[in-house]
Amino acid sequence: MRVHEFVDEGLGHSSYVVDLGDGTAAVIDPPRFPTAQEAIADRVDLSVAWTLDTHSHADYVTGSPALAARRDATFIAPEASQLATPYRPVRDGDHVSLAEGVELLAVATPGHTLDHHAYVLGQRGAPVALFSGGSLMVGAVGRTDLCGPELTEPLAHQMFRSLRRLDDLPTELPVYPTHGAGSFCSAPGTSERSSTLGRERATNPLFAIDDEDTFVRRLVAGFGTFPSYFARLPELNRRGPTRYDTIPRLASLRPSAVDRHLDSGGVVIDVRPIAEFSQGHAPGSMSNTLRPVFASWLGWLVPADRPLAFVLDPDQDRSDLVRQCLDVGHERLVGELAGGIDAWTSSGRAVSTIPLVDPAHLTGQVVDVRQAVEYSAGHVPGAVNVELGRVAGAELPEGPVTVMCGHGERAMTGASLLTARRRSEVVVLDGGPDTWSSATGLPLASGR
Repeated sequence: MRVHEFVDEGLGHSSYVVDLGDGTAAVIDPPRFPTAQEAIADRVDLSVAWTLDTHSHADYVTGSPALAARRDATFIAPEASQLATPYRPVRDGDHVSLAEGVELLAVATPGHTLDHHAYVLGQRGAPVALFSGGSLMVGAVGRTDLCGPELTEPLAHQMFRSLRRLDDLPTELPVYPTHGAGSFCSAPGTSERSSTLGRERATNPLFAIDDEDTFVRRLVAGFGTFPSYFARLPELNRRGPTRYDTIPRLASLRPSAVDRHLDSGGVVIDVRPIAEFSQGHAPGSMSNTLRPVFASWLGWLVPADRPLAFVLDPDQDRSDLVRQCLDVGHERLVGELAGGIDAWTSSGRAVSTIPLVDPAHLTGQVVDVRQAVEYSAGHVPGAVNVELGRVAGAELPEGPVTVMCGHGERAMTGASLLTARRRSEVVVLDGGPDTWSSATGLPLASGR
């Protein structure tokens, strides 16, 4: 039996294709478009017979229902998920024969979500892999605040008890989590994606805590903010997402159509690099550079019911853009500005600019839009921390503002949100705190 691992760095999501040894495969927690997963199955001549979800995902749209339909596979998920889409429900202690000599054991492990189950894969009676979903992760455990503040501590207590259910499994058992570095579903952990139970017992600070109250206190104290779209996707996944067997193409829009789109309340997302956005963009558009974390910030900052139009460079990947939008449930994709920003300016339409500045030209109030934990680790003295997810509604002092983050992309997003509120005198630091410290020779401040 062989496990193939696939990582979406932007969402911090891992999924797996398991070669069951009889010409069939099982896919664990597939993304909405499991293209790479299906490709490797086809390449090594495996028939996808099973697809499994460990819990109701909040960070991405599940690919299991469409994969099951497309491949005539069986979709397994916890009975507690109460899915409206066809699936084979499992409960705590259920055994499912996946292939000759290969058996799945479902272990109820609530905490990250109410319905969470881990799956222990056994071969000829011996456990050979633990697919821990959003419970045990590498150097961390799943956060328990995604179901609302009233359930955060009760679920943290359940998480402690769930993790203790893994104590009797062998030390050498490989652990394959669904969440990891880059995922807002995880308490802070490491950059590695898989581990063993023995290693986690020795090095995972939360997993090692044997007192329940101490565990709960330390776990909930480590939570930062998480994207607002996390509140929406579990229900979308429960009902069953719209099926796509291929990634749709973006329609082409003339400048006049983009004008009408804006006038009717639509959003224009400019995904070009920040240096190009800085030099000229359609007034009112939001900067969100196309990169692995594009989807997380789109889902956080723009409601899913808002229709979206895009401005791209000619060489940017349209399929990746559409895939990332659909991965977080944004489906009202109107199209892209044909000819890009050059077509906009050639039509005689005006552009707006947001200057990129070096550390010598910081002006007014410095606003650091990184997450609070990043800000606390080191920031420009005097900078105020307003996380990017809160910039749009923030009350800032009148006058000039310099927006900054770690490199510039999040800062430009924040600056574009401020200028869309008719805020003037907004600039963006080209770089981050280390850029400022290197240029000035001054130390960074730490703490809140």
